[in-house]
Amino acid sequence: MCAPGEHHLGKLAGWSDTLAWGMAGVLAAYAGIAAAVASKRPKGAPGKKSAVLGAWLSLATAMSAQPVSHMFVTGHWTAEPRPPVWLVVTVSCVPPLVLGHLLHLAATPVRVTPVAAPAAPVTAAEEPTDPVAVPPAPAWALAVPASAHLLPIVPPAPKVIEYDDERCYAIRPLYEAGLRPGTKAMRTALLAAGFADCSDGIIRGKLRDEIERNEPHLALLPPAPVSIGA
Repeated sequence: MCAPGEHHLGKLAGWSDTLAWGMAGVLAAYAGIAAAVASKRPKGAPGKKSAVLGAWLSLATAMSAQPVSHMFVTGHWTAEPRPPVWLVVTVSCVPPLVLGHLLHLAATPVRVTPVAAPAAPVTAAEEPTDPVAVPPAPAWALAVPASAHLLPIVPPAPKVIEYDDERCYAIRPLYEAGLRPGTKAMRTALLAAGFADCSDGIIRGKLRDEIERNEPHLALLPPAPVSIGA
C-alpha cells in the first residue's frame, strides 16, 4: 500500500511515470535484503548492527513517503507551480543511498570461528627412544606355566551302536550314500553278506526299523531312486 505514495513522490522529484515505480522497488528490496542480512548474521558479527539499522530505516522511509504523498494529494501541501526543493533533493538521494548501504552490507565479511587444526601425527623419528618398562603379567592362581607341555585335544570317539540283529550291520553301509535304500537293495546286501533271503516284511518292518530307531536322522534321508527293469 505504500507503493503508490512512493511512486507519486518519484514523479514529483522529476522521474517519468514508468521510472518512478523504481522508487517503490528500491525501498521494497532495501527492506527485504536488510532484514535477511540482519537475521542471518550471528550476534556480534560485523555488519549485524548496520543491517538492523537498515531494516528500520527502510520501514521508516516507506512510512514517511506515504503521509508526505498524501499531504500533496489532499491539498495540505502544494507542488504548484513546482515541487519544493527539499522534496526533490530528498527523494532524488534515496536510491543511491540505499544502493550504497546494500553494497556495504555485501562487502562486510562474516566472522568465521577458527577451527583448531588437527594434531600432526608423530613419526617414527619423533617417537621417544627411552625404554618403557612393561609390567609383568599377573600371576593367576590357576595359570599354566609357560614350560608346561599340554596334551593335544582329542575329539571324543563316536558312539558305537550295537544292533540286536546282526543283519543290520550288512544293511547300515547303504545309508552312507546319503539316500534311504530300498527293499531290493537291502536284500542284495544281505545275500552278499551270506545271510539267507529275507522277506520284504522282515527287511522293512524289523531291520530298517531297528536301524532308523537307533539313528533317527537316517529316517529323514530322501529315498533312493528305483531302477526299472533291474
